[in-house]
Amino acid sequence: MKHLLNAADLDRDQAIEILDEAEHMAETQAREIKKLPALRGKTVVNLFFEDSTRTRISFETAAKRLSADVINFSPKGSSVSKGESLKDTVLTLGAMHVDGIVVRHSASGAPYQIAHSGWTDASVVNAGDGTHQHPTQSLLDAMTIRQHLGNGLGSDLQGLKVMIVGDVLHSRVARSGVDLFTTLGAEVTLVAPATLLPARVDTWNCAVSYNLDQALEETKPDALMMLRVQRERMSAAGGGFFPGPEEYSREYGLDTARLGRLEPHTIVMHPGPMNRGLEISAEAADGPRSVIVQQVANGVAVRMAVLYLAMTGEK
Repeated sequence: MKHLLNAADLDRDQAIEILDEAEHMAETQAREIKKLPALRGKTVVNLFFEDSTRTRISFETAAKRLSADVINFSPKGSSVSKGESLKDTVLTLGAMHVDGIVVRHSASGAPYQIAHSGWTDASVVNAGDGTHQHPTQSLLDAMTIRQHLGNGLGSDLQGLKVMIVGDVLHSRVARSGVDLFTTLGAEVTLVAPATLLPARVDTWNCAVSYNLDQALEETKPDALMMLRVQRERMSAAGGGFFPGPEEYSREYGLDTARLGRLEPHTIVMHPGPMNRGLEISAEAADGPRSVIVQQVANGVAVRMAVLYLAMTGEK
């Protein structure tokens, strides 16, 4: 695996290999000395054209824990602000012989273009492109689900039911999640108002519902993932996706009543950042069912595994 661009590119065995490697990486992070020499002498560039907290810091931490040299790139203060193209930026990095490029970009397909354009020989990892894909997020989510509901190393998510609720239209997390969870054998249900579902969602490998209460009753999910309402993308598109926050929260938010109707073993997930009081209540986010903090912790282990496998080709 030289690149990780799309969750759909992974077959079951490849996904399990990454998840198992991530578990081994997680074990090393419980030690007093967390650094490994695996990528010593290699350079990783975090090429982030969009704002990020969890993902950028997680990739930076992962690379440094593997002893790589890390360069954090931001378009502000760079030649991008002077009009430099993506191609010329990547060609510059290629001339500096960097070994890995972690890219987040507002344009869907930008990581694929970087990986296959001939601009660089570096390994490319997609850290989120437009509303398209976020493969490492789906991997850390699968890792979290497997830890709570699965059968340990070497296992998949066969027989588990995962429900993803909210702003699917703008969510690269939902797209990656459907791809990876179904590859690993889970049944996935999307729940959202019709205005927040993408065109041709009926072609996706999942069930679709418009009624959260009905879906919870009929599906009885093992894992319930609440998506952030991406109001910044809605504003850019002119708004009008739902009447108001109060109605959205009433119809699609995970409140105290819905939390109480979940199965005893059901875990609550959120990719972050959260809009508390909109798609998820404080009780749900901070309660005993919540594995949201564990998702963040697993993000470091998964990204260590991805960088290591992509940049060394070794297990």
